[in-house]
Amino acid sequence: MCGIVAAVAQRDVAPLLIAGLKALEYRGYDSAGLAVLEPGAIRRVRAKGKVREMEARYLAEPFPGGTGIAHTRWATHGVPNEVNAHPHVVGRVALVHNGIIENYAELRRALQARGHQFASETDTEVMTALINERIEAGLGLREAVLATVRELDGAYAIAVIDRDEPGHVVGARRGAPLLVGVGIGENFLGSDAQALVQVTNKVIYLDENDVVEITRDQVQVYTLDGAPAERATHESEVSADAVERGEYRHYMQKEIFEQPRAVADTLEARIGPHGVLPNIFGVAGDAVLAKVKGLHIIACGTSYHAGLVAKYWIEQHARLPVSVEVASEYRYREAVVPEDTLFVAISQSGETADTLAAMRESKQRGYLATLAICNVPESSVVREADLKLMTRAGPEIGVASTKAFTTQLAALGLLTLQLARQRGLDEARYLALCEQLAHLPRAIEDALALEPQIAELAARFIHRQHALFLGRGANYPVALEGALKLKEISYIHAEAYPAGELKHGPLALVDESMPVVAVAPSGPLLEKLKSNLQEVRARGGELIVFADDGATSLDGYAAKGAALSFESGGDFIAPAVFTVPLQLLAYHVAVLRGTDVDQPRNLAKSVTVE
Repeated sequence: MCGIVAAVAQRDVAPLLIAGLKALEYRGYDSAGLAVLEPGAIRRVRAKGKVREMEARYLAEPFPGGTGIAHTRWATHGVPNEVNAHPHVVGRVALVHNGIIENYAELRRALQARGHQFASETDTEVMTALINERIEAGLGLREAVLATVRELDGAYAIAVIDRDEPGHVVGARRGAPLLVGVGIGENFLGSDAQALVQVTNKVIYLDENDVVEITRDQVQVYTLDGAPAERATHESEVSADAVERGEYRHYMQKEIFEQPRAVADTLEARIGPHGVLPNIFGVAGDAVLAKVKGLHIIACGTSYHAGLVAKYWIEQHARLPVSVEVASEYRYREAVVPEDTLFVAISQSGETADTLAAMRESKQRGYLATLAICNVPESSVVREADLKLMTRAGPEIGVASTKAFTTQLAALGLLTLQLARQRGLDEARYLALCEQLAHLPRAIEDALALEPQIAELAARFIHRQHALFLGRGANYPVALEGALKLKEISYIHAEAYPAGELKHGPLALVDESMPVVAVAPSGPLLEKLKSNLQEVRARGGELIVFADDGATSLDGYAAKGAALSFESGGDFIAPAVFTVPLQLLAYHVAVLRGTDVDQPRNLAKSVTVE
């Protein structure tokens, strides 16, 4: 959610800031703006809506300047409009902000008592006013920022400029990502490496509570007490090509078709002909995993569904108890932590606020260790975990997650196999499961060949307002993920249930206007699922059945719908493979309904506030 770009350069920075905001559009937002320093003045332009609308206003009356900040906002405090859009300006100071300040109301009242009149409803303007107040009292920009952030409760990443200090930008972060882009004769701040990929590939990842000051020739990082700090410079792996849509109509479609490569990359050099390779979770990884007696998996959204699949896998093959919980719920209850329990955090961005806070809370609860499964190597979740396994999905621009999910399943498959082998899984069975996992990229590629049939099938959903998804066993979370994808991008209300629960309530909803999507791989639960499908058919429901080639005699169950079959590659990897047609179904339904596929309403890519 939200995006920050800032620059200090020898050239006009407004075009650079706009390009950076466009690279961050995938994060979700409802307004955009930028501010640039001119001699003795702050020039600002803001607009509700897309970056292109703000850009059009800028181009109608462009202005020069080598110091500037820019922002895409996702509304928290105050409705989406131009007045609440960033940057906020108070006196000499302009500021952009990601996050939520929890004690802003108290600070706002104190400022009002001192005579400040607010123009917006935002918590951000409170920070801006506090920094300006301190500058007017005689502090420099950096000192004013340091003094202000010490007062703040909550999460923030900010970039600040002072009308009377051209050539300087000060940034700070707590609980929200911010990094430095290091150039030649110019330096940058961004909430994401993708914002800076057009100008530099050298980045400095800031630690929690860091404050940074950039000029054209210098980057200086400070701790919260004002002491200078050293932070390493890294070479970002994000490329400009990786964030281009190419031949595809939408980023989501591109990312669906990138899954064979992304999964292959995630498995590369981690699994071989004799099984999972040593210490892929870190130098001490295998020794720590050998002590594990149970797992708590914490995640949000799509990552939570990946964790649910892993619960079935680990309990079946490693015979270890697993609990899976939504991070926002885990944070606010007293979880019981049995001895030698591994805490597993799953996050695409590594900056998801609830997941990160839950992992920090876990440090006080007596876990054996923490493991991060994540797509961003320098993210907060990864840096703070004891063990880590990076997925290699590459940049995921579409808000609705696709390749992040299947690469998370690949990583969790590796974790399952390692735990299972250490706990005495039969060697022949172990090697057979390893072979299945190694085959996953090819199986996903085969499933993608269904796109033409699924595109035709999507027409059945255009005028529907509701849908049910059914699955059993490890494919119940796949049904959950399929329903989530459909509702996220097509705005059709969709719910998923374990198929055995159908008669415990959901069956009352089934009639001729209710499509029911069933995930039907072959296996011991198939006959049970057939009985559930018969119940739908008897009520006149329209069945859409996705089956693998081993699930015979299912065509008749979809007399009013359709049955598509393909090779799943085996029961172990079936959840990852069956996810693909559900992604394609959601995508093509959304296209036919004319929604904004890559940036669905009200949603953000990286949720960095509660």
